[in-house]
Amino acid sequence: MPTSRRTLLKTSAAAAAAFSFDWTRAQAQAETVRLGLIYDLTGPFAAGGSVASSIGAQIAIDLVNEKGGIGGKYKIAAVAADSQSKPEVAINESVRLIDQEKIDIIVGVYASSHAVPLAAKVEQQKKILWITTAVSTAVFKDKNLQYVFRAQIHSDQYGQAFAGFIAEHAKAKLGMEPKDVKVALIHEDGPYGVGVAAADEAYSKEAGLQVVLREGYSASAPDLSVLVTKLKRARPDVISHAGYNPDITLFLRQARESGLKFKMLFGAGAGYSQLDKLRATFGADIDNFCNIDPVPAQLLDASKLAPGIGDLTKIMVTRYKEKTGATDVPPHCSMGFNQTWILLNSVLPVAKAKYGGFDPDSIRKAALDVDIPPGGTIQGYGVKFFPPGTPMAGQNERSTPVVMQNAGEHISVVWPTNIRTQDPVFPLPKSSTYAA
Repeated sequence: MPTSRRTLLKTSAAAAAAFSFDWTRAQAQAETVRLGLIYDLTGPFAAGGSVASSIGAQIAIDLVNEKGGIGGKYKIAAVAADSQSKPEVAINESVRLIDQEKIDIIVGVYASSHAVPLAAKVEQQKKILWITTAVSTAVFKDKNLQYVFRAQIHSDQYGQAFAGFIAEHAKAKLGMEPKDVKVALIHEDGPYGVGVAAADEAYSKEAGLQVVLREGYSASAPDLSVLVTKLKRARPDVISHAGYNPDITLFLRQARESGLKFKMLFGAGAGYSQLDKLRATFGADIDNFCNIDPVPAQLLDASKLAPGIGDLTKIMVTRYKEKTGATDVPPHCSMGFNQTWILLNSVLPVAKAKYGGFDPDSIRKAALDVDIPPGGTIQGYGVKFFPPGTPMAGQNERSTPVVMQNAGEHISVVWPTNIRTQDPVFPLPKSSTYAA
């Protein structure tokens, strides 16, 4: 049966409309960059800083999208995954994001026990893993990773800061030579704790400090009284503790009950950076404890940073407080925000403009081009990734931690001396429950 002119026109118009719709939808998809956000939103790590880090990352994404997206053109669509504080779940979720969601870029990872196997898995798939929070040096050390990057600090730097602070202040503050200062190193026995303790021990011995105890334990241990007893026998002047939230709470409670005394306790981020959680349990007992971590951006002097960085920090702080109702903005928020901001503003625009796309190889090349000088990020440090073929390939060579000290609602930077905002209280004052 012959086709009428009217039927032909209708068919052609319908086909054109369908083609137009498909093209528009394809174009919209092409102009959206999809990221996988993998954090521990439940389980013990959630309250230890993972949720705070995920909120920081989302704030960065929101700000970029409000400005039109990456390079003002490409909106970001984040697909969230909950690793549930379990390494096997983190692995399964990364596989889901890559295989089912067809995502090339995974951002996040709080726990080093997740980061080590995840890095190997994502590297094998030749996808991008952009680590915002996990610190273990073992993630990168001698792995020659090509597709995994971390602008965050690494665990060896905790040891440098710990030993550096004590060596600098032992004589003036404790009236002791560094060689006479006794230190105890306690840690959860995953890659994070083991990495921090190993660095603490190496740099303490290099500084001439006495390491009188190094002891690991399971972060899920129901009782740490044996550890407390060992500490009482060793009688350290200073304790370094790398732990998460439940284990820190258990340790401090049992230490208080048994009368453990010391001149200073240094946390190593993680649970010690969640001061609101610790303060709710221990109140003023934790006043003047020190904590080593990347700095919460709001503690820095904005006048010493690149133009506009201070304003960016204020926006992050305001939005975090609005989202959470918190009075403190923990370091993990700055970590999640800062590392995500670097990816979205210093890497992905270059990947598209210089290397032609948002595929993993273009992103990898763009990441290796990044050259942000000190003072160019909200956490104060610069960014330059160690290149392939070097022992720490993929790690930021310009990252730096600080030593912070807390007193009630107030947190100060007390080391390095050149950027400190307050002279450290060292040793603990006699009024402290734990003071030797």
